Amino acid sequence: MSDLMNMRVGFGYDVHRLEEGYDLIIGGVKIPSEKGAVAHSDGDVLIHAICDAILGALGQGDIGRHFPDSDPRYKDMASTGILKYTLKLAQDERYRVINIDSTVCLQSPKLAPFTGEMKEMLQSVVGAEDISIKATTTEKLGFVGEGSGISAYAVALLRQ
Repeated sequence: MSDLMNMRVGFGYDVHRLEEGYDLIIGGVKIPSEKGAVAHSDGDVLIHAICDAILGALGQGDIGRHFPDSDPRYKDMASTGILKYTLKLAQDERYRVINIDSTVCLQSPKLAPFTGEMKEMLQSVVGAEDISIKATTTEKLGFVGEGSGISAYAVALLRQ
């Protein structure tokens, strides 16, 4: 039972509008696409959802609290930097990521050809082998299905 006392779980969600003229970066990987995420940072919804899951497990709020979009220092910031900062917060509290389960919702382009590269990139930064990245469409329903947005969900398990 004491091992369970040293474990925490967090949930994260992120969404961004998609428009032409922006890069589409997901899981630290640039995806060829006509549209990209409109955001203050690089708009990586997967990493943002993962960071929010880790921050939630730590009771540290969300990435907007740590990286407000009103601060010009974070304009066009790579989300991998946000992830490294988040992991440092976990390390400071003596927590490490055990596993991450995530889902990216995007109508187009298909992400299956890129999930392996995303997983490798995230494993190298996070230091956890057990990272799951799933991709789905929304069957042309809602803002994702209409092609005007992208969303991601993530759950992270941390152990002290």
